[in-house]
Amino acid sequence: MIVRRSAAVLAALAATVVIGTVVAPAAAVADDASPSPSQAIPSGLYGSTDPTYDGVWRQSLALLAQHTVGVKPAAKAVDWLTGQQCANGAFAAYRADATAKCDAKTMVDTNSTAAAVQALAALGGHDAETNKAVTWLKSAQNTDGGWGYAAGGASDANSTSVVIGALTAAGEKPKEVSKGGKSPYDTLVKLAIACEGEGSGGGFAYQPDKKGKLTANADATAAAVLGVLGKGFVTTAGKTTSSGYTCGPEKFTPEEAARNGASYLSDALTTTPYLKSALPGSEDQPDYGNTADAVVALAAEGWTTDTKQPLAWLEKNSGAWAAKAGPAAYAQLIFAAHATGTDPRDFGGADLVRQLGATGPATDVSDSSTAAPSDEKKDDDQGVSVWWIVGVGLVGGIGIGFLLSGRNKQRQP
Repeated sequence: MIVRRSAAVLAALAATVVIGTVVAPAAAVADDASPSPSQAIPSGLYGSTDPTYDGVWRQSLALLAQHTVGVKPAAKAVDWLTGQQCANGAFAAYRADATAKCDAKTMVDTNSTAAAVQALAALGGHDAETNKAVTWLKSAQNTDGGWGYAAGGASDANSTSVVIGALTAAGEKPKEVSKGGKSPYDTLVKLAIACEGEGSGGGFAYQPDKKGKLTANADATAAAVLGVLGKGFVTTAGKTTSSGYTCGPEKFTPEEAARNGASYLSDALTTTPYLKSALPGSEDQPDYGNTADAVVALAAEGWTTDTKQPLAWLEKNSGAWAAKAGPAAYAQLIFAAHATGTDPRDFGGADLVRQLGATGPATDVSDSSTAAPSDEKKDDDQGVSVWWIVGVGLVGGIGIGFLLSGRNKQRQP
């Protein structure tokens, strides 16, 4: 699914965004995103940092992860999420006053809306909310069949993929959801790169650059593999497919594009068992969130053997990252564990389920092995956990993408 950078970075991005286009590079900002002294974190919300840019995202992933492992989330946590929905069905990243009506200034987006749909559909009993959200998503579909971060914004691989996951979760058939005669699969296939291409072949681009060139990167690729397979954040290992690339100038089928994307991710994980950050100045640093996403994508394509080394690396090394990053990071790791048949309650010796629960309200489960110990929340940096949210355009010619990644769209080493 997806996002993982500081909410402060997102704030800088948001200040420059106009319907899918960033008019100036984001200013340098501090990595920590603590809530302002005047802003109290709602008691039903997971995480303890400023939710302005990732509240619905982190809440949706947290609820979905708990449901996936058999934990019933606290009612007030679910109520907080449903309370963020606008009358037109869309969700904003965060609405401080959910009692006030949404208006033209309310910044709704496809990523928050699609994440909420996936969570609420899994929990069940929220047909009214999910139906309204899906109706809004369909209204925001572009004529090329895809979606951008904001309604009317240029389609990107990350947003299109998270919406496909929402449509599937809601019982829709994504290939039948079309606009201008194009389905979301048409958009993703157009963003798939042939294997003969300047070292980036096989993967997916977030968006074409200003000259129409496609440059693959692992972030968009992990999202798009799930998208072309019609899957969402939560999946299990698929049927094993043949390895290798499908080359040639011909248009790929979604199945071929998924296999190429898996090949790209597998190759990117050959030198190191983790993907590296694409943020300027951090190129040699591990990207924990994208590595977890890649594990899910590879498993979905049936390449479980290729997940073993990156999963083992995450089990050994992701603890400090997740503790700082917060709810959505724990959810990403739970999704990776679930996709590979790994026990999330013994993830390299860590109980991801308990750790996730400790970031939010006590669950409605009496079992001490799954219930959070209290309403107390631990410090975390939610900005690192926003998986698919800010696919809004180009910053200095670099795309911003998957699950609020804030990554540039270059191939990972």
